[in-house]
Amino acid sequence: MRIFVCEFVTGGGLRNKPLPETLAREVAMMRDALIGDLADLPDVEVLITLDDRLPVPRQAVATPIRRGDDPWRIWAELARRCDAVWPIAPETDGALEALERLIEQSGARSLGCSAKAIAVAASKRASWEAFRRRGVPAVPTWLSHEVPEDATGPFVTKPDHGAGCEDTHLCEERPEGEPGVVIQPYVEGVAASLTVLGRNNDVHVLSANRQHITIENRRFRFGGVTVGGIRMRPGLCQLARQVASAIPGLAGIFGIDLIFAKGGPCIVEVNPRLTTSYVGLRRALNVNPAVLVLETGAIKTLPVAAEAISVMLAPLGQL
Repeated sequence: MRIFVCEFVTGGGLRNKPLPETLAREVAMMRDALIGDLADLPDVEVLITLDDRLPVPRQAVATPIRRGDDPWRIWAELARRCDAVWPIAPETDGALEALERLIEQSGARSLGCSAKAIAVAASKRASWEAFRRRGVPAVPTWLSHEVPEDATGPFVTKPDHGAGCEDTHLCEERPEGEPGVVIQPYVEGVAASLTVLGRNNDVHVLSANRQHITIENRRFRFGGVTVGGIRMRPGLCQLARQVASAIPGLAGIFGIDLIFAKGGPCIVEVNPRLTTSYVGLRRALNVNPAVLVLETGAIKTLPVAAEAISVMLAPLGQL
């Protein structure tokens, strides 16, 4: 079986732009963990594309993307040659949705979320509307003119389409409206995420993770995650099912960011792709997660993280 791991940042999506070294290094950690998991499976050949400014990873056949190349054309060609494609890209500028549509048009099996699900999840405002319609507990997400008159600070501002803590700020006073920016009330609690497996029209929470987020000069920074760092609580799988019901088409391994507040868990956003937690997932589960997505092997009971594994990042981590 040929599987194309199409990772946007290291795979040439930024080849004709400056490449942020810290971001590329962090994304490469996630990509290499996935490559290793897939390569450990019998009869699987892993293909990737690679920004030619970066070192070639082990365990994969790499097609270089050079300055002036059209990565989208090369990705489409490789997708047509492979049995399955595992897409990884930021939601920013619609990159992940466009990549998934390319896969769907190629005829290859996608190992990620559907393009329709990505389109909703990529927008924090659209996600909240979907959650509100379904009664899913989530942080309210407003455009500037929608902030209730009686809402008091602090507030959080962030791009409607964006990844991680990118341009996320804390404001004590009601912020000015900006194009492409949404406003949320600041919710106190434990910053967390769920790593979720979606398959066969159902979802299963693989791990509940503690996110290491700090606020420096009113700017949020993501410093890493402890996979399995939060004990599995009753109701988390049901909460993930509510999220999947609100956004149909979530599949493969994806993330749900949430806050464990005094009143209970509150959804912040959905990451319709692999997240940094994947780097520690295999050790936390003691099971190769790729087996779960490809449905190979004889695993009768879906695993849950049994060990806490910390994945700490350099500053300015975005994915």
